[in-house]
Amino acid sequence: MLGAPMIMKTTTEKLPLPFDYIAAHEFLTRNDPHMADVITRTGEFQFKLDECDSVYESLLEAIVYQSISGKAAAKIFSRIQALGANGVCPTPAEILKIRIPALRKAGLSKAKALAMKDLAQKTIDGIVPTLDAAQEMSDEELVERLISVRGIGAWTVEMFLIFRLGRPDVLPIHDLGVQKGWAITYRKRKMPKPKDLLKFGERWRPWRTIASWYMWRAVHLAGKDARKITKPGPKKKRLPSNKALKNAAARVNKPRGKSR
Repeated sequence: MLGAPMIMKTTTEKLPLPFDYIAAHEFLTRNDPHMADVITRTGEFQFKLDECDSVYESLLEAIVYQSISGKAAAKIFSRIQALGANGVCPTPAEILKIRIPALRKAGLSKAKALAMKDLAQKTIDGIVPTLDAAQEMSDEELVERLISVRGIGAWTVEMFLIFRLGRPDVLPIHDLGVQKGWAITYRKRKMPKPKDLLKFGERWRPWRTIASWYMWRAVHLAGKDARKITKPGPKKKRLPSNKALKNAAARVNKPRGKSR
């Protein structure tokens, strides 16, 4: 039997959350006992928003963090920041002036260096909106705008929507952490396919961001046991039974009528 769900207080102090986390917890615990268990075991709700001053800066950092460890990314991003005149973050104009070899020396791959250049140019051109403008845009509008930037995919935009804008109903169906957390929470041996996770996540609407955050927490709570969860493999073809093979052979070898 699951314990009574516990409503947590937020520890976000600098940036207030733009959603009602208490209402989210009440909804999720009332409608999903498995989610209620994760929420109870997690304890304090530690969801915090990023504090980047612009969409450009947030995506610049996101490019660095793609596909590498957080520790390595933080070191590389600090080198990128040092390339700016203010020592905090190079402006779009400064990024365009920095030569590719200098960005590579800071630790970026060529692909990431080119992505930064494209991000800078599209920010100057107004394709990448200001933070105030982004706040007024729908999730769909932002995804359409931002994935036009080289190296920025739907996952990166979803992380921006969740951790910078605090949008309450984002479900990153391709995120391995969310997939693995779902398998752990619902006692499955394999992670769900994205389309199946999307369908399942309808029960969490309109609080799919908060549900996703708890899927990440479920992985943390599982510790080493999380390694046991695997990706779904290709569907195995069923081999024909011996009886089916015999029937097929009989049909092939069946004598035909005499020709006239």
